[in-house]
Amino acid sequence: MEYSVTAAVKKEGLAGILAALLGNIPDETLTALLDEGIRGLTNITPAELENMRGIGRDKALRLLAAIELAKMLATAPPGEKPVVKTPEDAARLVMEEMRYLDREHFRALLLNAKNQVIGQEIISIGTLNSSAVHPRELFKNAIKASAAAIILVHNHPSGDPSPSREDIEVTRRLVEAGRLIGIEILDHLVIGNGKFESFKAMGLI
Repeated sequence: MEYSVTAAVKKEGLAGILAALLGNIPDETLTALLDEGIRGLTNITPAELENMRGIGRDKALRLLAAIELAKMLATAPPGEKPVVKTPEDAARLVMEEMRYLDREHFRALLLNAKNQVIGQEIISIGTLNSSAVHPRELFKNAIKASAAAIILVHNHPSGDPSPSREDIEVTRRLVEAGRLIGIEILDHLVIGNGKFESFKAMGLI
C-alpha cells in the first residue's frame, strides 16, 4: 500500500516534515535539526542554518519560510472575531506561538463590549525572565482601538507558567491604571510550554 506525501509526513513527524522541505541532507544535519526540536527551530537564525552541512541558503530560506507560515497560521484570526468567554478561549489564541518564544513577550488581547477580540498588541519584549511593561504603552493602543477590556498575556520561556512576584506586582499596577482610565483588565495569562495559569482563576484579579 502506498502512502501519500501527507500521510508519510504525519507518520514520520518532524523528521518527515524536514525531509519534505529540505530533501536529501546529511544524517548529522538531520539529527542536529531534530535535536533542536520545535522550540529550537522557531528561534534558529539563517546564519546557523546556512552553516549546517548540506543546507545552504536556498534550503535555509525554505525552512525559515515554513516556520513563519506555521506561526501565521497558528495566530490567524477566523473569519469572525473570536469571542473570549473563558481563560481557555484566550489561551488557545496565543498558546501555539507564545509557548516556543525564547524571550518574554508581553501582549494584550483587546476586546470590545461583546468580549470579541478586536486586536492583539505586543507591548514589550524582554529578556529570558522579565519584560518591562509601562501602563502608558498598554493603554495607548487600547484607547486607539476603543477597547472595552483587556486580557494581559505573557510567556515564561522556562516553560513553567507559575506567576512570579514581579508578575503579580505589575498586574496590580496595570489593573489600577485600567480602573482610572475605564478599561477593565479581565485576566492575565502566563503561558508556559503547553500549559498556562490564569490570574482570574487563581483569585489574583
